[in-house]
Amino acid sequence: MSGRRDEILDAAVAIADEQGVDAVSMRALADRVGVTPMALYRHVKDKSALLDGMVGRLLTALLPADPADRHTWDERLRALAHAARAVTQRHPWAAQLLFSRPAVTPDGLRAVDIIYTALIEAGVPEPQVPRLERLISTFVIGFAASEASGRFAPGPGDPRGRRGHLDDSELPGHSALGPWLDLPLDLTAEFEADLADIARLVEAVARRGEG
Repeated sequence: MSGRRDEILDAAVAIADEQGVDAVSMRALADRVGVTPMALYRHVKDKSALLDGMVGRLLTALLPADPADRHTWDERLRALAHAARAVTQRHPWAAQLLFSRPAVTPDGLRAVDIIYTALIEAGVPEPQVPRLERLISTFVIGFAASEASGRFAPGPGDPRGRRGHLDDSELPGHSALGPWLDLPLDLTAEFEADLADIARLVEAVARRGEG
């Protein structure tokens, strides 16, 4: 990627940080970097390519500093997941963009390849690797998107406060879990527990493949 293209994508990310991703347009970007909109097309051919480039720019933060990183497969998956969550904490608008666009840039493909190689190293049968990659990516980005959007925001667990005026008998699951739903959320601990469960799932798929 050229230095000028880096500058353009960094400017697009800055606009999204300040005003939201909907504010990113070719004209706004041209004004930010001090060129005409037509001059941008040498670096990004249209708005769709710009958004793809922004995704790729964000995903550079997910790549290990050392390409020869030899941590274990589960350590590499955990590091990637933590990096993705950190990106969306710094750029809350990014989660929905990552969720809505495929990884088509070189850095996006490298991030997916980290998951592929980790799963292969874990012993997952190759036909199952793409499915598990989609499961892991959907969990990580979905968790980050829910956190960034406030979907996981703390609040009372009483279903009458969340679901309207319903009798407890209509929500037996909520009634049974009332004491637990009222506990404060520790999203970092929950994220760690979820990643541990995913690692166990990967190991179970690998064992089935060996049987």
